[in-house]
Amino acid sequence: MTVHKEGYQTIALCGLFFVIINSVLFFFLPYSVSWIAWLFFILSFLFFLFVISFFRVPQRVLTLDDSKIVAPADGKVVVIEETVDTEYFRDKRLQISVFMSPANVHQNLNPVSGEVVYSKYHKGKYLVAWDPKSSTQNERHTVVIQHNGTPVLVKQIAGAVARRIVNYLKPGQKVEQGGELGFIKFGSRVDLLLPPGTKVHVQLNEVVKGGITVLASW
Repeated sequence: MTVHKEGYQTIALCGLFFVIINSVLFFFLPYSVSWIAWLFFILSFLFFLFVISFFRVPQRVLTLDDSKIVAPADGKVVVIEETVDTEYFRDKRLQISVFMSPANVHQNLNPVSGEVVYSKYHKGKYLVAWDPKSSTQNERHTVVIQHNGTPVLVKQIAGAVARRIVNYLKPGQKVEQGGELGFIKFGSRVDLLLPPGTKVHVQLNEVVKGGITVLASW
């Protein structure tokens, strides 16, 4: 397991806070209430470990298959339904959404190989990520990957806690299935918009793993 580069600054700041505040408490608190310093030390240390774990990037054997669409993120499937896309396709699409809790791995991966034909960031609100309106009203970044003539839309959506979306893809870029698409800090969701009639291999509330679980196939 490694630590994602998006976490370097956050982890460094948390580590600095951990050292300073605990040093102050142990130095200034009288011995009779030293248990307060020890309690804060334990709690702050656990929080520091949580921050590190949030930016973890586990080693995985990825699913690489041109006939399959793999999960772009770890989490739980919260939406499987037909919807009308108003941003890019402007017609009906099959939507599969994966909700990421703060405890999930937050690295986002390409669900298919192909060429990036669209990439756009949208400012927006910070509704809870499971709210249906979050797909169109929240801060988000949308990319479309053209795979063997079939476009696949991937939408990173910020939530009530997540306040920073990072996306690495640019129009014209060739990408590989399982390659890094981006990162969302502290919980959110990722939507996939697929052609109607695409065969789905997951169910609502199923827990999936990014780059491994097959969501659908052509």
